[in-house]
Amino acid sequence: MNKRPLGNTGIEVSEIAFGTVEIGMPYGLGVNSAKDMLNERDAIKLLNDALDRGINFFDTARMYGNSETLIGKAFVSKRDQVVLASKCRHLRDEQGNLPEPKQIKDKILASLEESLACLRTDYLDIYMLHQADIEILRHEEIGQTFLELKAKGIVKAIGVSTYSVEETGTAIDSGVWDLIQLPFNLMDQRQAAMFNQARESGVGIIIRSVLLKGLLSDRGKDLPAPLAEVEEHIKRYGTLTHGGEFDLPALAIKFALSFPEVSAVLVGIDKETYLDHALKAANGQYLNKNERQLARRLAYPQPEFINLPHWDKMGWLT
Repeated sequence: MNKRPLGNTGIEVSEIAFGTVEIGMPYGLGVNSAKDMLNERDAIKLLNDALDRGINFFDTARMYGNSETLIGKAFVSKRDQVVLASKCRHLRDEQGNLPEPKQIKDKILASLEESLACLRTDYLDIYMLHQADIEILRHEEIGQTFLELKAKGIVKAIGVSTYSVEETGTAIDSGVWDLIQLPFNLMDQRQAAMFNQARESGVGIIIRSVLLKGLLSDRGKDLPAPLAEVEEHIKRYGTLTHGGEFDLPALAIKFALSFPEVSAVLVGIDKETYLDHALKAANGQYLNKNERQLARRLAYPQPEFINLPHWDKMGWLT
């Protein structure tokens, strides 16, 4: 497993980041309850297998159910071998409002203490904001609190998880954040517009949603009628799989890793077969210039339609 620098942080991360939401809570297509998930013993074994096979980067969050606790148990004696990234609790209340500045700071610090306890460590390599919208990114107290944590050495690097290109640009322009986790995949490539600016600013890029919650796999077949055009478009990527040499999920990973500005691709892993697949895809052989240009041209023509939360709400993903 190759490693890449995470922006200017001095941290080297594996090209595959092990996404742990799936081992911590029901998540993804066809996963509806704990009975569809790994048990604790198997989850811990999977985490250690990933480390043994070259993945050193593990992504979690306070909001990911039991994920942090499982990671803490798996790596309690291997802390120096892993790069741990976690995200603080959502800052907005149920009405969508932000608390007063003092309460925001207390919430960030309390969330970090909870994460450290579950992860069985006294520091985080990466601490991130979860769902950083424009107001949050421009909130002085939030950025200052994260900077203070980094200055104290409790966290080594700080980052944000964004959704829109505007949010990513705002995060880079602020000069506060060391890395950005953003959505990018074969279908929705809008965030590529920010890659060069991130590189020039020394900001690391971590890609998420590379498989579109499983749509860029066999799960993207026999979709309901409202997604018929999406299903037809997905079939077009077959021209880039080298005649079936690798499958669509591998192509999705290879595409993202073809961008030198990308530090790592986040892949949700809750099965040994998914680990095998991710490692095989991230083999250092990615799309060449012509293939990448073709893939760029094959982006979905209406990327704003790629809205998984809305699809889920409409019952199109069940």
